[in-house]
Amino acid sequence: MTRRGCLVVFVAIVALLMAGYGTAYLASDEVRFLSRAGAEEFRILARRRPIADLVGDARLPAERRALLRLVLDARDAADGLGLEAGDTYRQYSDVGRDTLLLVLSASPPDCLCPHVWKYPIVGRVPYKGYFDPAQAERAARDFGARGYDTWLRPSGAFSTLGWFEDPLLSTALDRDSVELAATVFHEIAHNTLYVRSATPFNESFAQMAGYRAAEAFFRARGDSALARRAADRWHDEILLGAYYDSLGTRLERLYASKPGEAALAKGRGEAAAWAREEVVTRVAPAMRTLRLQASDQPVNNARIIAARLYRTRLDLFEGWFQREGADVRRAVAALRTLMDGAEGEAAFTRLEAALGRPTSAGP
Repeated sequence: MTRRGCLVVFVAIVALLMAGYGTAYLASDEVRFLSRAGAEEFRILARRRPIADLVGDARLPAERRALLRLVLDARDAADGLGLEAGDTYRQYSDVGRDTLLLVLSASPPDCLCPHVWKYPIVGRVPYKGYFDPAQAERAARDFGARGYDTWLRPSGAFSTLGWFEDPLLSTALDRDSVELAATVFHEIAHNTLYVRSATPFNESFAQMAGYRAAEAFFRARGDSALARRAADRWHDEILLGAYYDSLGTRLERLYASKPGEAALAKGRGEAAAWAREEVVTRVAPAMRTLRLQASDQPVNNARIIAARLYRTRLDLFEGWFQREGADVRRAVAALRTLMDGAEGEAAFTRLEAALGRPTSAGP
């Protein structure tokens, strides 16, 4: 075939592919979702600037430069704490808005059973992040119309698990020093240990790694006040985890009884009343850094699932940390060895067995 003939065939193939993509884009919400996600990731990567350059830019406010310097110091300390920073957070990207994306969780009203989305590599994930707010709200309405409990929450950071050189996003700089350092270590922890189809395990591990690493980081800098605040923040997360575990247990007993519509509504109302009383009398008074108020909102399974994703069996991770001499590096290295080849609920089962705790059916 001549060069001109090859060119004609190539153009025809591209035209067919584009026509097929255009049809799919119009017909498929999932194709639109993937298109927007890809475009946003490209935009984030295209806007990257080296943080080291920004730290030395006198045109930036001193407070912002100090936070950026803290990010570099934290990521440089990550390797010494057994966390694989790689090139994560060497660069900064301004996303141009105060909310990066909205994350959707959904669950039937009679079961703490998250709807899961399936993706290559990462496996099954019990939430979906939308860069397009209108698309997120439309998806939430669609689930609501099918009778699901739904919950949309904003997120200012995410990890590509080392597939890209994740930059620090501007949405993460609205946090105090402890939260910013913990966020850096949290996201880097995802690069270090990731168990496929085990989102509650991965996020809860990253919570422990984030706050315990932040505590060690500030202590090494001689800042005992911020080290104590990081430890207190982790203490509060453990309290919240225990609270949500107790609430979840109450609801699971209710749902296991297969109640009718009236009994279900009554039981959920009683669980909501218990939750308000628990916050007022037990949880809020014990908090060291967080300020909690009792909510008058009804039980929402999707919201509970979303809250528990980051707080599932935190007592196990703290127990593991203490077993390894309260040393972040040792705890992370030993947990990576323990989780080799694990997938899904096997992650918690292995951790429970290693600690000699009763094995549950999984979160």
